[in-house]
Amino acid sequence: MPESDWPGLTEHKELYFVTNAEPATKPTASKGGLFSDLKILWHMAVTGGRGKTHEERLENFYSGQAAGYDAFRKRLLHGREELFASLPTTPGGVWVDMGAGTGENAENWGERLKDFSKAYLVDLSSSLLKVADQRIAARNWQNVSTVHADATKFLPPEGAADIVTFSYSLTMIPDWFLALDQARRMLKPGGILGVVDFFVARKWPAEGLTRHRWSTRTFWPTWFANDNVFLNGDHIPYLQSRFETVVLQQHRGTVPYLPLVRAPYYQFVGRKPLSES
Repeated sequence: MPESDWPGLTEHKELYFVTNAEPATKPTASKGGLFSDLKILWHMAVTGGRGKTHEERLENFYSGQAAGYDAFRKRLLHGREELFASLPTTPGGVWVDMGAGTGENAENWGERLKDFSKAYLVDLSSSLLKVADQRIAARNWQNVSTVHADATKFLPPEGAADIVTFSYSLTMIPDWFLALDQARRMLKPGGILGVVDFFVARKWPAEGLTRHRWSTRTFWPTWFANDNVFLNGDHIPYLQSRFETVVLQQHRGTVPYLPLVRAPYYQFVGRKPLSES
């Protein structure tokens, strides 16, 4: 069924399977304000992330907006709290968050964060990780550490993880397929992968997947690419080819200061087959 960017028209949503999980304690949202929003919008429109390397571009883009990052992104990056509410925890297990930014995803576990023996917040932006370190200190999280590392290469010291997540980071990783391969490599057999991110469909999507109009497939990749966010119709098919699909939901979410449009995003929960090491 075709869908539209415009509110009030039909939203197409595919639901494969929803796990039952206790919702995480909802974190207190920080309030940004108009000045903070304008500063972030200026960075998004003008800075765009410049540099010779991926790390330099990330730091150039985020260094001037790290302080107000969470308040603005909470209104743009939908589905994160719902994703983490649907994920199981493993007592004594290891969680790795790839492209963790300011560490807000750790808040989305609520009290269940204590279930993990170790949690690693991995990112290439030192400015965002500085905010994450402040969050860890303020919450007195003894089992959470930040890691300045490349998502395509990082492995936890334990050698394996029980859960790996990508929250609006996959579209910002140039070699996103290598990052997913690395996540699959580090997961234990039966381990869980959780992803939430923007997307556009392929021109001819597989049966059961959302179909996007030409306008959607053209506008959103162009709009986001200015900030080095690259929407890709291959993300969902690749995820489904590498992991057993547990949950796949496709939605649309509001965009701050653009009241007439909705950006497409998805939530994916997959499992590494038990038969694979």
